[in-house]
Amino acid sequence: MDSADDAAKPAPRTKRRKTRDSSSSSSSSRPSNSPDASPSRSGATSSGPPRPRQTRDPSQPDYDASPSPGAAVPSNKYSLRSRPRQDSRSPASSRSSSRSASPPSGPRTRTRRRHSDSSTSSDGTRTTESSSSRPRRPTPSPGDPFRPNYKPVLALHGHSGPVSQVRISPNGRFVASASADGSVKLWDAMTGAHMDTLVGHMAGVSCLAWTPDSNILASGSDDKAIRLWDRVTGRPKTTTKKSAAGHETAALRGHHNYIHCLAFSPKGNILASGSYDEAVFLWDVRAGRLMRSLPAHSDPVAGIDFCRDGTLVVSCSTDGLIRVWDTSTGQCLRTLVHEDNPAVTNVCFSPNGRFVLAFNLDNCIRLWDYVAGTVKKTYQGHRNEKFAIGGCFGVLDGEPFVASASEDGDVVLWDVRSKDILQRVSTGHRGVCFWVDVNGETMASAGQDHSVRLYRHVGPDAGDRRGRFGSVQQMEVQLRGRPSGAEEDVQLGDA
Repeated sequence: MDSADDAAKPAPRTKRRKTRDSSSSSSSSRPSNSPDASPSRSGATSSGPPRPRQTRDPSQPDYDASPSPGAAVPSNKYSLRSRPRQDSRSPASSRSSSRSASPPSGPRTRTRRRHSDSSTSSDGTRTTESSSSRPRRPTPSPGDPFRPNYKPVLALHGHSGPVSQVRISPNGRFVASASADGSVKLWDAMTGAHMDTLVGHMAGVSCLAWTPDSNILASGSDDKAIRLWDRVTGRPKTTTKKSAAGHETAALRGHHNYIHCLAFSPKGNILASGSYDEAVFLWDVRAGRLMRSLPAHSDPVAGIDFCRDGTLVVSCSTDGLIRVWDTSTGQCLRTLVHEDNPAVTNVCFSPNGRFVLAFNLDNCIRLWDYVAGTVKKTYQGHRNEKFAIGGCFGVLDGEPFVASASEDGDVVLWDVRSKDILQRVSTGHRGVCFWVDVNGETMASAGQDHSVRLYRHVGPDAGDRRGRFGSVQQMEVQLRGRPSGAEEDVQLGDA
């Protein structure tokens, strides 16, 4: 019995070896179940059932990384989001894209299993989901909600001289403009209606500043005086300081030359001023007296600003120097100077207080790390070679950008991080655009053509709408709430 079993065992193995040898030496119409068999070696096309193991699942997509239908392809022109957002895909999507470019040399099933999510069904069976079957994140559109898209909506006329500066109140409701005609005008930021004309300076007005509560406006003039105005009454704001005749005075005097720049502290109790007399003054607003005089520069002081907590003051000058001061002691903490030493015409702190933005007369705007004393970013694309133009930081949906006027009449907006131009706004100014100010979705500019222009940010869901006011051609200005027609009919003159 044992001998019969021993004789029977090798026989099947010999038969299987002959089967494999015969399949490799001759053609057979029977499909091979071996994973190593190939059509070229079998020599015939199989018409039987599909093989149980496959090197690629035909039901899976081909890892197509093209944008979904209807998704806009980002443009490189003035686009911030295009390049960075293409690199911000999830790790799973990046791996899928790399597999489509160069297929793996090993079995595809094993590769997919390594990057799949496993779960357990209700019957206890473990199932896997391939990463390629997950919905891909759509390619972002260049018109994201936080992308600046300012459109001109109002042109305000009334000044009889070039408008040197324009300031939007912190609450966003009012616009103040200063002009070489010696007047300061207040406008409604929403309707463009003329609200008041503040008269009192004996020469052209160069600069303005609002208190944080938007109730007091300060103006600086070539008459060497600083005046405080009550926005509610439109009358000069008196201080506790007495004049030589014993009367309360509404002017802060002390500079020996033209007043060129002003800035209120975050609490509104200190006013900083810069003058052509090369000094920076710190004023006690409530008492109406000079607190401290800083011998700041060797040329006219062109720009000044407070940091967000009020502990630091930054000043700049046409001597090319930027100085950071301690508000409480008056000590100079930092002096910043570029190797080319271009004249600096305006300066402001970043919203977080960590950097200083400097506007230079070499067609460049530089972002300084004032602690390290180094230039972090340089923004180019506007024109600034002759005039002291100004700008500021703007913020939309938490995303900061840099805004600057330009001698060609445009307003240019840059991304803070990438230095890309986000938008170039055609203002409509004839001549130089001297100043631009931004408050959320409202932007205002001052021009050499005696006009003030207002703009509104239009989001991507607004389509072709130009804002609630329509185009500039449809509404030039509103005078005391009443729409006006042609430009020559809405000149305010001295009203």
